[in-house]
Amino acid sequence: FGNDLAVQLPYILVGFIVWAFISGCILEGAEVFTSNEGLMKHLPAPLSVHVYRLIWRQILLFAHNLIVYVIMLVIFPQPLNWTAFAAIPAFVLLALNGAWVALLFGMATARFRDLAPITQSIVQLMFFLTPIVWIYEDLLNSENPAIADRARLAEFNPFLHFVEIVRRPLLGQDQLPRQWFIVLGITLVGWALTLVVLRRYRSRVTYWV
Repeated sequence: FGNDLAVQLPYILVGFIVWAFISGCILEGAEVFTSNEGLMKHLPAPLSVHVYRLIWRQILLFAHNLIVYVIMLVIFPQPLNWTAFAAIPAFVLLALNGAWVALLFGMATARFRDLAPITQSIVQLMFFLTPIVWIYEDLLNSENPAIADRARLAEFNPFLHFVEIVRRPLLGQDQLPRQWFIVLGITLVGWALTLVVLRRYRSRVTYWV
């Protein structure tokens, strides 16, 4: 992309780390109940217990991956300041969204098993449509109007905002308030929808699996 390695590599690395958490919550969340069929039938427990275990496992994997981030900071120092701590509440938002996604997708997949492979395909597609290995700002500031216009379409990709609220502070970049508002909005709407579905179908999940 014509960028210096010291710019491109940290951007991609942090993007991969954040994406690994997001995709893990979605893909494992889609099978969180079907993969725990035995436990659910022989050891009754709230559905949320299985989701909490999944989110905790993803948090541990994220923490493990941060070791690579620390090594990267030694090789390619970033202009970090106190705003880097914004990554903490940003990650909390990611985890909260991972929880409702796992609950909602888990119930849907328990009822309709064909949704699991469809979810995998969509996540793979979204990886390429989300600025993980390509820098969004570079395309947005392109001298080619067609490229810049297409780059603006990335704003409609919710994954962009989830990745950026964590990546930007970890790279010492300024925060964009609109991205936080979008993520907060998705969090509220997602949990509201999930709680409605959970209230109606919670008792049926054990029979579906």
